[in-house]
Amino acid sequence: MSVAVFRRRGARAGEGRVDGRVYRDGEEHLTRFARTRIGVEAFVEPRTAVTDTTIVLVAATGEWTRRRVPGPQAAHQLAHRLGIPAYDAGVVGYPQRMRDWNSRLAAEARARREP
Repeated sequence: MSVAVFRRRGARAGEGRVDGRVYRDGEEHLTRFARTRIGVEAFVEPRTAVTDTTIVLVAATGEWTRRRVPGPQAAHQLAHRLGIPAYDAGVVGYPQRMRDWNSRLAAEARARREP
């Protein structure tokens, strides 16, 4: 009896693929975010072994959002269309205001859990 231990299986529906709709929905979200907040900057995150290229928009308040994009060039082009500066996150890092925003949210969540 033969057992196929390393059988190649096809991808499940939607797994490992990103269709154009996902990018369009993401672009719409990013556009709304940039248009409704002040001082927005873009930080382009490179593709890794587990994630596609992403773009993080950070407002002056530190509020932020992240979405997948087709590639670094597309991320920079989107930032240009939105009229906001774009930086490579791997080179410049993330702004302190983003870390401060995350810290405030975490502190608020802890305060809600405490009796």
